[in-house]
Amino acid sequence: MPSKPRVTIALIAEEAGVSAPTVSKVINGRPEVASETRQRIEHLLHKHGYRRRTGQADAPVGLVDLVFTEIESPWAMELVRGVETAAREVDAGVVVSVLHSHAGPGRDWVERIAARRTDGAILVGSRISADQHGQLAARSIPFVVVDPDGEPPPGVASVGATNWNGGLAATRHLLELGHRRIGMIGGPADMLCSRARVDGYRAALETAGIAVDTALIRYGDFLVGSGRDHGHSLLSLEEPPTAIFAGSDMQAFGVFEAARQRGLRVPDDLSVVGFDDLPLARSAWPPLTTVRQPLQEMAALATRMVLGLDRGGHEPRRVELATDLLVRESTARLPG
Repeated sequence: MPSKPRVTIALIAEEAGVSAPTVSKVINGRPEVASETRQRIEHLLHKHGYRRRTGQADAPVGLVDLVFTEIESPWAMELVRGVETAAREVDAGVVVSVLHSHAGPGRDWVERIAARRTDGAILVGSRISADQHGQLAARSIPFVVVDPDGEPPPGVASVGATNWNGGLAATRHLLELGHRRIGMIGGPADMLCSRARVDGYRAALETAGIAVDTALIRYGDFLVGSGRDHGHSLLSLEEPPTAIFAGSDMQAFGVFEAARQRGLRVPDDLSVVGFDDLPLARSAWPPLTTVRQPLQEMAALATRMVLGLDRGGHEPRRVELATDLLVRESTARLPG
């Protein structure tokens, strides 16, 4: 049986009807190629599984790109620390950029990192389309998604946490304290991690034989303001909740603020659970009961995967690290 011919720049150029230097420009992120031609070459590179030849020019450059959709929360700083820790192990530097969009990296960004020959990219909270996957794969840029916004295409490596289990544990804790009307403030309704936390909340209630009341469920943006605003909304109900599970620590701090503004005491009048276990959770007053997701460990693992230090075989992996409920002083047994 004849062996499959090696995929070369010349082969791609012939099939695309262009010169070999034009294909090389696309691979290396050079801008002087027409958009239609660039897309045709990218498609062929991805289709044929082109990979750069190993050589001096392709040796690691000691650079990792860390890409956020937003960077407004201390949550992002925990991920930065994790990436820096793992990158330091191999003397690599870290470039941080912010997209200000959950739509994933655009073509301009792909061209920039291809031009500087990054060793790989860690994309946080992005929604990766098949086209974007193709653009990165066509240039042989390894990447891992941390907490993907939507379901990644086949073949995309990702690292997350056991969000469903975390939502289940948080809600069960409140149920065990005697609470029955439990509010839920999730993150964006279309984010996988947010949906999983809300689903865990629903499962805990249903398992306990308590009907899910959709009037007690809100969707925010994981930041303090939405926790405050939705906290006020829930506490304004004719029959308000006696406990609130916030889908992030920052939203839990917003609930603290809403409770204080309404003259309520945490946990005497309202129990509150967060999610993340940011450093602020331990120093808040009262210290926040929360679900710990190992943010630094998630980021470090993603970095090692993208640098080829922990591939777990040749196929891209989808990894979920365990969450743990940490009981502190913001939750208490329901009086009476």
